[in-house]
Amino acid sequence: MSRRATVYDVAERAGVSIATVSRVLRQPDAVRPVTRERVLDAVAALGYVPSGSARGLAERRTGVLGLYFPGFDASEDAPELDVLGEGQASAPTFTVADDPEGGPYPAMLFLDEVLRGAEVEAWKQGFVLMIGVGRDDPGRETVRDIAGRVDGLMVLAQSVPDDVLARLSQRIPVVVLSGAPRGDTYDHVSVDNAAAMAELTRTVLAEADAGRVVFLAGPADSPDGAQRWDGFSAAVEAAGIAAERVTVLRGDFTRASGRRAAEDMITAGVPAAVIAANDQMALGVIDAFRTAGIGVPQDVLVTGFDGIEAAALSRPALTTVRQPMIDLGRAAVQLLARRLERPDADPMSVRLPLQIVLRESSRRPD
Repeated sequence: MSRRATVYDVAERAGVSIATVSRVLRQPDAVRPVTRERVLDAVAALGYVPSGSARGLAERRTGVLGLYFPGFDASEDAPELDVLGEGQASAPTFTVADDPEGGPYPAMLFLDEVLRGAEVEAWKQGFVLMIGVGRDDPGRETVRDIAGRVDGLMVLAQSVPDDVLARLSQRIPVVVLSGAPRGDTYDHVSVDNAAAMAELTRTVLAEADAGRVVFLAGPADSPDGAQRWDGFSAAVEAAGIAAERVTVLRGDFTRASGRRAAEDMITAGVPAAVIAANDQMALGVIDAFRTAGIGVPQDVLVTGFDGIEAAALSRPALTTVRQPMIDLGRAAVQLLARRLERPDADPMSVRLPLQIVLRESSRRPD
């Protein structure tokens, strides 16, 4: 095996300093195009592969950022897979496409989009992104393990106990995604869930006339879900809606839980409107109503929250509040990069704008 090329070899071949080589590989847009091309040509010619461990020792950094999500995607329900066993089928099989979620893995589309944004921005900032999901992890060993391998950590609000997060933040910078700042010292990136849900609720109440309204809430421990409930409650109170007109059900942000809630609504009597705390539950409600022959919006109005792509593709198209999901991930990385460069800076809280998208599911037919 021939000798492995080093950064010094690349610098010598390109006629630049090793610092310039490092800058080209980590922040290419910060280097003049002609210099960048010369360095990249040298990298290709020599087959140079940067050593992350060596760079980390030199800079006292890993060049890696961590992103930790709670484990509520129910992957324990996924089918068994043994690619090492014998008898693997080689021929295609057939199935009836009757699953609106597309298979055995429940979709967490909000988190998928946040992840995409974090990946894009980490690459632009010259970092690698490490993802951790805390399934069946009451001791939060997953997040502790990630924290020991990264320069900084992004976490979803309330996905890590306060005492654990406080200890981690003594070692590395922490950015909290979603939820409202609670007087802590972390950098935050969030949206105004309450204000957007209140405005959406006012619009729905104006269309629902005097009928019963169902609020389909998310998990009890979700900070975003709590804020959306606050917005709904404020709008209902401001409109002077009698308590007997309002029913509150709870789901877990999955499409399946929306279907189950809708079945309960059908048993109790179809309401005039269903305001769901996220799109996936709203789509599950529409699934169940369609199966039961209940028309949306002819018989009942339905709205969601998040603005996932499936909301626009559903029939009827779903009224929702569009979150800047990709920008949430990008903003979190930017805050983390800022904190790494300026560790003593004051905590920063960034609030991104939301957009109410009115579609067919919330419009009474003429």
